[in-house]
Amino acid sequence: MSESESNPIAAQTVDAASAAAAPSSRAGSATIGASERLSTRIAFFIAGLAMAAWAPLVPYAKARTGVDDGTLGLLLLALGAGSMATMPLTGAIAARYGCRRVILFASAVVCATLPLLAQLSTVPSMALALFGFGAAIGSIDVAINIQAVIVEKASGRALMSGFHGFFSVGGIAGAGLASALLWFQATPLTAAMSVAMLLALLMLFGSRGLLRYGDDGQGGSMFVLPHGIVILIGVLCFIVFLAEGAMLDWSALLLVSGRGVQPAVAGIGYAVFALAMTVGRFSGDRIVQRFGARPVLALGGACAAAGFLLAALLPWAWATLLGFALVGIGCSNIVPILFSAAGNQKAMPAGAAVSAVSTLGYAGILAGPAGIGWIAKVASLPLAFVLLGVALVVVAASARIAAGRG
Repeated sequence: MSESESNPIAAQTVDAASAAAAPSSRAGSATIGASERLSTRIAFFIAGLAMAAWAPLVPYAKARTGVDDGTLGLLLLALGAGSMATMPLTGAIAARYGCRRVILFASAVVCATLPLLAQLSTVPSMALALFGFGAAIGSIDVAINIQAVIVEKASGRALMSGFHGFFSVGGIAGAGLASALLWFQATPLTAAMSVAMLLALLMLFGSRGLLRYGDDGQGGSMFVLPHGIVILIGVLCFIVFLAEGAMLDWSALLLVSGRGVQPAVAGIGYAVFALAMTVGRFSGDRIVQRFGARPVLALGGACAAAGFLLAALLPWAWATLLGFALVGIGCSNIVPILFSAAGNQKAMPAGAAVSAVSTLGYAGILAGPAGIGWIAKVASLPLAFVLLGVALVVVAASARIAAGRG
């Protein structure tokens, strides 16, 4: 018989110490419910809406600043630099101040900088505004995934794919709203301010269920370098984000240069991919709940790999579009599963792990256009897509290790 079993007072002392060591976990499990799930969905929607609203404003920013394509590309790197600067630190900040404060503050920065991006006309001022905008987007991205990990754990069922599905819908809504306002002759500043006001209203409505803490009781609020299984999860996220970035930047060019599709309608390639991904994410939670994370991750990687190979190797436009759809379906649930795995692993605190995985994944988005462009120049764009397919086979083969016990 142990000392705690023979001494009730000692047992009570041990229980009290355990409760004090993990207040976030105990309190979170007790209070997380429908309000927290709703706020998480709204936060993901806001993140997608804010990011996508910038895309229709880019041509206007180029015209105002008077830069060429090369300078514009360098200018846009400021957005990525801002995100990369804050992503590694957000886990520690959220652990100290809570997801709610981080998301609300970063959302306020987005609402303040988006109108600036629609009216500034000098390169230095645009670069500074883009850096701030990217920093806020990066912080939101990490904080909402930390919240999602905690809410999913407390709920005891798969939720991450659905959360990311709202990000996809937010992206469609953001690009669509800004484009529609510009189509109806609104000025870029009016369009940006309209989106910012919508973001503010959504944030006020959805703030009630944002968590006032930012860890799951594992402790460790300081920034730490990724190690253990987190490195593998981050590398797999890098590959998937690289693939998603390739679809955004190069799918239309493949249709035009290799399949004879007219440039005016070549955007259908990315639309097919995005629609397939959105559908896949909203059905993903039920699939993961029924079959488990491992097989979904393995089959998703294989499906996406097959899609890239189909798009690259068959010379018909319909086959390329079918390949893009397979990439969307295959990739749809990989990142949500990997973020859940980052939150469930034991090598690092969950918040720090999510920060690390987000940073490594986002690096794939930044590296993708240049890397694929280099391969396309040296060899061919179809070869670049084949190599992406091979990389996604690696993702599928890593499912047993990366998904843990899921």
